[in-house]
Amino acid sequence: MPVSSRPRTILHVDMDAFFAAVEQRDRPELRGKPVIVGADPKGGRGRGVVSTASYEARRFGVASAMPISEAWRRCPHGVYLHPDMERYAHESERIMAILGRFTDVVEPVSIDEAFLDVTGSARALGSGETIGRKLKQAIRDETGLSASVGVAASKLVAKVASDLQKPDGLTLVAPGTEAAFLAPLPVRRLWGVGPKLEETLARLGVTTIGELAALDPARLERRIGSHGHDLQRLARGEDDREVAREPEGAKSLGQEHTYDQDTADPERLRATLLQLADAVAARLRRHALRARTVTLKYRDEDFRTTTHARTLKRATDSGNELFRVASELFAEVHGRRRVRLVGIYASHFGEATPQLGLFDAQPEPGPVDRVRDELRRRFGDEAITRASLLGRRERRNPSDKPPR
Repeated sequence: MPVSSRPRTILHVDMDAFFAAVEQRDRPELRGKPVIVGADPKGGRGRGVVSTASYEARRFGVASAMPISEAWRRCPHGVYLHPDMERYAHESERIMAILGRFTDVVEPVSIDEAFLDVTGSARALGSGETIGRKLKQAIRDETGLSASVGVAASKLVAKVASDLQKPDGLTLVAPGTEAAFLAPLPVRRLWGVGPKLEETLARLGVTTIGELAALDPARLERRIGSHGHDLQRLARGEDDREVAREPEGAKSLGQEHTYDQDTADPERLRATLLQLADAVAARLRRHALRARTVTLKYRDEDFRTTTHARTLKRATDSGNELFRVASELFAEVHGRRRVRLVGIYASHFGEATPQLGLFDAQPEPGPVDRVRDELRRRFGDEAITRASLLGRRERRNPSDKPPR
């Protein structure tokens, strides 16, 4: 198949301080205050980490993945909130639906970010920069939240660009300027460069992406192996990976998360699994699907990637059930190594509302979940909640077992 010489137009959309921004939007008294979403700094002996910090909290040095005890030391006057993953997953669905109006080539990569290929939308909607501005405005108008957008000819460069002018930024990298754009940036901004590899590269005298691109390939390969070749391609801005949309008749739906820094924190890992399970379940319900097979994708600090699956007796679209199975699979594979990436995928789809036999037990309440989705879509997040959360919704923590 011939390859088109026309540059692609890729957008990376990244919501700004997503969890904290949702809380500030819904609770006006929090606006302008340092909001830290994560573990309770006063309970659990100060264990756990920060999930998201508002920009007001970041001025005090609070950052995502920071131990909650350190966040408390730096910002004791901050407002500390437990994550409400159900509400964030619902908001994510609204945002992904907005993105889908600009192109049908949308790849959600986490609850608060996605890639779009808008190459085919130029005639109707304008340039990548124009689409980026329209998209940002649509998100703000319809959700009251801000997003930062990177526009480039590749996924890597678009992702790096979206992070440079946060919050509410729009960064355009013209085709042919990728290497020059990346060159002065710290090498840790590249995919695949964590703290361990960053230290290795520093011993080679490499601290910027430009220095990595100019390094003798043989010398790099001797130190880090064949991975060096791919890393140098990225350092030059060469990334031909396509935006992976969900086609009609897709065989699986899934979502994964790559940590900025490898982690072994059990609370953070469990919170991520719950976040992913809720997001995948919401997408199943959006497509009127139930899945019988749950697959966990697991990558450790040495980039060893494995997948582990389990098939259920009955198809489900429940975030609770996906989380339960994914947690069991995770416990089976996870050892002492730090984790780089986790993902949850659902496959082997069945009908959304299977017919029951006379003596069959009632399956998990997929229909109830869908009614809840619709009520929230029409009337807002607080229109309906689980009975088990009445009066204590704000105390939910993803490290707890989800309500049944």
